[in-house]
Amino acid sequence: MSLSSSSPLKNVASEGGSSESGGSESGSEERGAFEYSGWVYHLGTNSIGHEYCHLRFLCIRGKHVEMYKRDPEDCPGIKPIRRGVVGHTFMVEELGRRKVNNGDIYVLRFYNRLDESKKGEIACATAGETQKWMEAFDHAKQQAEYELSRGVSTRNRLNMETEINLEGHRPRVRRYAHGLKKLIRIGQGPETLLRQSSNLGWKCVRAINGIRILEDVAASKCGKGALVKAVGIVDASADTVFEVVMNLNRCQRYEWDTLTGDLELVESLNGHCDVVYGMYDPRYLTRWHSKKDFVFSRHWFRGQDGTYTILQLPEVHKKQPPKSGYRRTKINPSTWEIRSLSTSPASNTVRCLVTQMLEIHSVGWCRWKNNQCSKFERTIPYALLSQVSGLKEYIVAKPALTFDSSTTVVHSKISDVASSNGEYENADVVEEFYDAITASSEDDDSDSDIELNSKDMKLKLKNVSWAITGLALRRTSAPHTKKELDPNVPQIFLDPSHFHGSMLQGKDESDTNCWTSPSGTGFMIRGKTYLKDNSKVTGGDPLLKLLAVDWFKVENSITKVALHPRSLVQSEVGKKLPFILVVNLEVPARPNYNLVLYYAADRPINKNSLLGKFVDGSDMFRDSRFKLIPSIVEGYWMVKRAVGTKACILGKAVTCKYLRQENFLEIDVDIGSSSVARSVIGLVLGYVTSIVVDLAILIEAKEEAELPEYILGTVRLNRVRLDSAVALETAFGLQGFLARC
Repeated sequence: MSLSSSSPLKNVASEGGSSESGGSESGSEERGAFEYSGWVYHLGTNSIGHEYCHLRFLCIRGKHVEMYKRDPEDCPGIKPIRRGVVGHTFMVEELGRRKVNNGDIYVLRFYNRLDESKKGEIACATAGETQKWMEAFDHAKQQAEYELSRGVSTRNRLNMETEINLEGHRPRVRRYAHGLKKLIRIGQGPETLLRQSSNLGWKCVRAINGIRILEDVAASKCGKGALVKAVGIVDASADTVFEVVMNLNRCQRYEWDTLTGDLELVESLNGHCDVVYGMYDPRYLTRWHSKKDFVFSRHWFRGQDGTYTILQLPEVHKKQPPKSGYRRTKINPSTWEIRSLSTSPASNTVRCLVTQMLEIHSVGWCRWKNNQCSKFERTIPYALLSQVSGLKEYIVAKPALTFDSSTTVVHSKISDVASSNGEYENADVVEEFYDAITASSEDDDSDSDIELNSKDMKLKLKNVSWAITGLALRRTSAPHTKKELDPNVPQIFLDPSHFHGSMLQGKDESDTNCWTSPSGTGFMIRGKTYLKDNSKVTGGDPLLKLLAVDWFKVENSITKVALHPRSLVQSEVGKKLPFILVVNLEVPARPNYNLVLYYAADRPINKNSLLGKFVDGSDMFRDSRFKLIPSIVEGYWMVKRAVGTKACILGKAVTCKYLRQENFLEIDVDIGSSSVARSVIGLVLGYVTSIVVDLAILIEAKEEAELPEYILGTVRLNRVRLDSAVALETAFGLQGFLARC
């Protein structure tokens, strides 16, 4: 758990003093009331003796303290759940760091030195935030002492609110919060909690020549094989490093690669995939000094953010049968990721982060890690991990590589009209997916977000929906749900049982070869301040409901599925729906497949909303905004690296066609139109029966008025079998329909 600290505190004087009833008189107005706010953890014990830890929004205005479940600026009219004043006998004590849910928080204890019953604890994510809150409470105490020194009358003192008490039953408060403006924010909010990985992450086990070698702790504990990686910063552009890694020239390769200097191209399968034959250096062989050769395939692609990914897998090829005198071996599956690093505008330095990931046998890795094997430096895995170090030193020794480029940079200028429409803007270069903890719904009156067993003092996640998802959901999705759909039209009930597709809907996580519709909490999307600080928040519940999924196999991929009389859209219940979004994913394979997703709205679309502009806008606008975020929830690590976790503007990556009629919009996504997508899909289909993949679709927000983003729809495909796809003719009887298409 972590909340990033904000900028240093500033003094903000309230105009006209405090507006609270029972507040200070003119003395407060003359002195000025300091205002602070931010997210904290409220610690305490409930009525049955269980310890809890709640995420709460705390406001200090002058000497008045209020605690909320929501940010009052985002939810006008919300009532504080606790309130009071800081008196001159109020004390704050720093208790230091405490372990909560495998993370550290920093605890502050409040108490009244004359009344032990008035006490409580809050916690912050960082020590810096703790210090800021202590300063804030010190200002509040100074305000109280100042008013006391001014001789406030006994009547006013009796009418003042009671001193803040964070323990015991909270009183019912019927007054509404107001006037919360120009607050000093401490921390950036609960969104940063989502950036914490749900697994144990990577552990650095050795550093060699400025290169860190790390292991995946979770993968190593599974015992199925060790997953390790070497990470280093190279002083060159990502384009340059990519060209060096891909180059098979022996002379150049010998200068940085100690293992695979002899490589030759066997076959180029397409523009993003080839087959390579190579031999290992004799120094990294067995004790019999036998000659070893290998064949592997390389798949590479460049993401919309400029990141290069190279996948290397063992291969068998008829043009390279085993040779006499050589022992054919399989290479370790590995990947390269080359990502540019941002630098200051004044600096001419170009840098990139190079990551090489490698799968090796867990036994040999554990022996070396436990110092039981002193000859690890003579092994093939060590030589592979050393390639990043060799690459870094090679580029340092070749200054010309830092500046020279084999490509020509073309500068272009876009007209003001096009740029104002936002249709030609560059793709987001910082789109990332972060793992989020699965959460459940919570009643607003619930006061048990995170519960701690008082007997064994071990934190138990009973309901983290508030701290992790519910908060961001209400802060991001709820306002847009009201704006995107017409609030003047009553909602209709969408009963999924009235809609059926060829793929079955799963009942629980144990079901396979099925689909479900997860919440958007597993995806990070642009927050309302994204244009200022690039902050992301967790997605909320999808705006549209997934009704059904069709899984077809066809000789040739089809479009305009929604037009067929037997499709869901043309059914009697489908015609009564206010709006249906049909996403037709055309999957290239042998045979071809079509995955058709049907999303529905329970009210008509607001024509002036972003969704309304997308539905009725031009294809150019749609191509620049339609975004998909993938996530491999379970599956082979190589597939996860191939699919990635970054958002993709589909209209810029593949060919999309749009069909808008009456109450529906169909988007036909031709995945086969991109050689990169074909390569990735080919790898995914080989493991499709063992992977669980989540997809989220949304419309990218590029202007402040469009923020925060919201998720249109989601789908989870759970271990889908290719042979379960239904022939299109069988499902729809489309012989005549195919002829018309």
